[in-house]
Amino acid sequence: MTQQKTIRIKRRIFRTIYPVLLKAGKVFGMNTSSGINIEDVAPDASFHELKALANNGTPINFSQYRGKKVMVVNTASQCGYTPQLSELKKLQELYRGKLEIIGFPSNDFKEQEKGTDEQIATFCIGTYGIQFPLVKKSRVRKGEGQHEVFQWLTQKEKNGWNDKEPGWNFTKYLVNEQGILTHYFGAGVSPLSKQVIHALGLK
Repeated sequence: MTQQKTIRIKRRIFRTIYPVLLKAGKVFGMNTSSGINIEDVAPDASFHELKALANNGTPINFSQYRGKKVMVVNTASQCGYTPQLSELKKLQELYRGKLEIIGFPSNDFKEQEKGTDEQIATFCIGTYGIQFPLVKKSRVRKGEGQHEVFQWLTQKEKNGWNDKEPGWNFTKYLVNEQGILTHYFGAGVSPLSKQVIHALGLK
């Protein structure tokens, strides 16, 4: 079986599984946790002071995102939530110029991102046509080796209010135009859900 055929089969499987996961999430509360910066607490160090290395090794300076909302998502290529890549693409297209999305491929959950950085990019771009940047495969959960960006996102001492780490692939963190973390959404919350669209507050 060719690699392309294998990818097509997996994509069909994920497309079938994904709606079931979303429904199960609503019924049983699976991966649907969320959080909001109710008091609008600002961090000591802005999100815009952070940096990362893109999938191809190019530095990404987050200062370029000033004046835009940013959604940071830990992604995986072999997960039941992988079809969210398509939804993230649609979300970015819907709010082009106002919202930036950054994908952090990670193998932290059940080894669902085993590929190399090159293989990950080929899959995400070739299969789902994403246009947002991917960083190098990273550790997103708390502990030794956690990426600096996810340290900021998941440590109250750094972001001002949130200690919630990703519970699964496709946890979403929303940062506002001033570099303040405003929301997080669990994997079971669709990027195109009313909940996320309301949080964005964009037209």
